[in-house]
Amino acid sequence: MIQAITRTTMLATIGIALQFASACGAGVSTTGSGGAPSGTGGASTATGGSTGTATGVDAAAQLCVDTINMYRATLGLTPYTRWTEQEVCSSNEALSDSQTGTAHGAFGMCNEKAQNECPAWGGTLASIVTGCLKQMWDEGPGADFNTHGHYINMSSTSYTRVACGFSTGTNGKTWAIQNFQ
Repeated sequence: MIQAITRTTMLATIGIALQFASACGAGVSTTGSGGAPSGTGGASTATGGSTGTATGVDAAAQLCVDTINMYRATLGLTPYTRWTEQEVCSSNEALSDSQTGTAHGAFGMCNEKAQNECPAWGGTLASIVTGCLKQMWDEGPGADFNTHGHYINMSSTSYTRVACGFSTGTNGKTWAIQNFQ
């Protein structure tokens, strides 16, 4: 459980990139962890969350929500609830974006109001989630959405829930999406 992990351990394992669709434009980076360029090489599969045991994608989705909420707690903000009903849809958005190579290309498909995305990251789902979310949180604080958009979505008081979805291609690169409503 997240409560059993110390704050230091949590901070060392945090991260996932969040981006609201309007913050995306020509200047959006399409690099993943370590600056590796994103790519569409090979087929991808969307892997949706489930409400079953906390393994694999389900565990990554829970880690995603827990990590976002850990950051929110540092500001005294109410935690987001896990939006399980849209996890499969979020994974399908990640699949679509991985196939087109366009971050936020499928934005809106899941009735989300905001979206952050980690395009073409390498590593385990847990390391992608924690690394990307940390990078996004480290954008803040600030009010300029073009500079601080991921942080703003993560720290918003306008949203109450988040769905995390993932798609990993045969090239081993994972696209991770966090949809806010």
